Parts: sequence; structure tokens; C-alpha cells
Amino acid sequence: MSMTTARSLPLDLLLTSRPLSWINTAFGFAAAYILTTGRVDATLAIGTLFFLVPYNLTMYGINDVFDHASDLANPRKGGAEGAVLSPTLHRVVMAWSLLLPVPFIVFLVAIGDPVSWLVLAISLFAVIAYSAPGLRFKEIPFLDSATSSLHFVSPAVYGLVLARATPTPALVVLLLAFFAWGVASHAFGAVQDVVPDRAAGIASIATVLGATRTVRFASAMWALAGALMLFTSWPGPLGAVLVLPYIGAVWPFRSVSDEGSEATNRGWRRFLLLNYVCGFLATMLLIWWAAQGGAAF
Repeated sequence: MSMTTARSLPLDLLLTSRPLSWINTAFGFAAAYILTTGRVDATLAIGTLFFLVPYNLTMYGINDVFDHASDLANPRKGGAEGAVLSPTLHRVVMAWSLLLPVPFIVFLVAIGDPVSWLVLAISLFAVIAYSAPGLRFKEIPFLDSATSSLHFVSPAVYGLVLARATPTPALVVLLLAFFAWGVASHAFGAVQDVVPDRAAGIASIATVLGATRTVRFASAMWALAGALMLFTSWPGPLGAVLVLPYIGAVWPFRSVSDEGSEATNRGWRRFLLLNYVCGFLATMLLIWWAAQGGAAF
């Protein structure tokens, strides 16, 4: 069982913000903005910094405060995969989670337009609604995975809207592929928490489907993401290959039992590593695409 230990507040805030996941939100915004505008400017810098740290602190800070009881019973919490906060820190963590983004949001609203305001509002609502009492989208099966995916897709959509990108069918398909990837990622991540979630009375896509069917659902969604990439502009179809390592990482757990679902944490750790490897390869594809003239955006 994870135990709450005495740490400094900065370290608690760092662990709460899930630094291993920072790149997943910041990269989407930065890539969408710079590939659309071709500029490196203050908007790019401030927007990227916002989606790198404050956005993640808000998302996971609210989660760690209101999931404290279940996190105590979760053996993977208390480190890089999430802080187990002392109740004495809940108020200050909530304050940092809600106030740190404010200066960034003020800037982004000031330089944006009504459409960008709407996208940003939806993105922030999804961040809060996932864990906040009275909403708790994380406890509504299937909506939990969709909301989690929105956490990662919406920064990219916001970057495109802020940069005034022209929507094209290929771009929409690319975003749908990203959304399917996000749904798969959340669903598989939920499998390792089936036992502690059920013990805490928390519903999720994995507690409803069961471990085996959730792993297979995640594999199918990654496969869908790859299939959708085939309909993007060249060299986008090459990105279809990037889903194969994810499917390969979870394949050994395709028949895992609910009782043995904790073992999928090994696959989850591989997933975290794959995000960096496949993210690098995706960056190379984006650079290649930009060199070809960037027809999709």
C-alpha cells in the first residue's frame, strides 16, 4: 500500500502534475501552432508553457485531492504515476491547481477570438469535470475515456484554432485518429486500477467491461487510430505504423483476469516509454510533412 510521506511542497506539486505526461499535452499545441503559422513567438512560448505545466497541475491536482481515499489503496500511487497527498496539503494543492493557470489563461483570452475562447473553455471544463465532485466524468464508463482523450486532443485543436488553420478532411481525420489513440490509452491505463477502483466504489470503463475486454477494446481503438491515419495526407499514412508498438505492448495482457489486472502496470510502463519513442518518430513525420508544404493544415 502506498503511504503518504513527508515531502516538500514543490516536490508534491511536481509529482501531482505527472511530469511524464507533460509532453502529451504541450506537444499537440506546439506542433499545431508552429506548423500552421511557421512562427516562433510569444504565443507559442506561453501557450506551450501553459499546456506543459499549469494545465497538467490543474488536471491532476484536482484528481489527486478528490481521489485521495482510493489512491491510498492503489499500490502504483505515490511516485511518478501520481502523488498520494497528505490531507493537510489538499487546500494548498487546490489553490495552486486553480490559480497557477490564471495568468496564462488571461493572456490566451486576450490574444484569441470567440472561437478560440470556446475551444479553450471546453478544454478546461473537461479538465475539471473529470475529477471534480458533482461532475466526476471519470466515474461514468466510456465518458471517462472520451474525456481523458479530450484532455490531450483539445490542446492541439486549440493550437489550430488559435493559429487560424483551415479545416480540411485530412486534418479532421488526423484529429479523430489522435482521439482514438487517447481513448485507447485511457482505457488500458484503467485496467491496472480495476481492483482498487472497485474496492473504493469507483466505476470506470475497466470496472464495467472487465480487464480482458478493456484490453481488447484498447487494442481495437489503437487499430482504429492507425486505420484513420491511412486517410491523411502524405506522409501521414506512415503514422499508421506507430500504433503497432502500442498494440504489441498490451497484447500479452489480452486475456488478463480482473484479479490479475495489476500486472498490466508493466504494459503501462512500456506505454509511457513508447510515448517518447513514438512521439519522436511522429515529430520526424511532422517535419517531413512541413518540408512537403504542409497541405493538410
